[in-house]
Amino acid sequence: MANDFPPSLLARLADARRVVVLTGAGVSAESGVPTFRDAQIGLWARYNPEELATPEAFRRTPRLVWEWYAYRRRLVEAVAPNPAHHALVDLERRMAGFTLVTQNVDGLHRRAGSRNVVELHGSLARYRCFADGAPVERWVEADEPPPRCPRCGAHVRPDVVWFGEALPIEGWAAAVEAAASCDVFLCVGTSGLVQPAASLPLLARRRGAYVAEINLRPSALDGTLDAHLYGPAGALLPALVAAACGERPH
Repeated sequence: MANDFPPSLLARLADARRVVVLTGAGVSAESGVPTFRDAQIGLWARYNPEELATPEAFRRTPRLVWEWYAYRRRLVEAVAPNPAHHALVDLERRMAGFTLVTQNVDGLHRRAGSRNVVELHGSLARYRCFADGAPVERWVEADEPPPRCPRCGAHVRPDVVWFGEALPIEGWAAAVEAAASCDVFLCVGTSGLVQPAASLPLLARRRGAYVAEINLRPSALDGTLDAHLYGPAGALLPALVAAACGERPH
């Protein structure tokens, strides 16, 4: 499979000191994680996910939203990281500077062993206070969910970014800084449509990075980057890392 990779990509990745990888739902889908909209089955089929994932929905029907996210957490807990996740762990070990920016909230990158991860859209494994946004790690279970913040009594919410909310300031700043200073930028399993994350590969390319896409099919970024590789990330990423970095000592 190495012969299928552009020589320019292999050379740039082999020589890179700073690499950024942006991942989207396509990576997790190969582990069996339903996409945001595909999770609407069974009891949840009658709900529009874009109407559940908002602050307004949580104010209006907090128990409904809490239970939907509990259902999504159970889906994620039932799956495991796939070869694409593990290939990125391997790549991080081989690089002097590596940043993994993900739009996924399933935590699979961390479970696989990735360390320098920027979770742009938050994580299903974390919680925060709905009133002030402070992290909440423990609470007393309420008779009716969601639980209450032990500090102020407000509802506890999932630590994810809902429609109408801004990305975490520190996380976005870290992603922009990494994209602006990297040698190679890889987009993996992302549609290229969700902003502002979709602006990162273009920023990296303007700053001189080699930018490549790995996706099942052409995305909104098609034709705008240095290389486009089409196929399962679980097959292409391990092969790419082995081909470009296989001889580099850990």
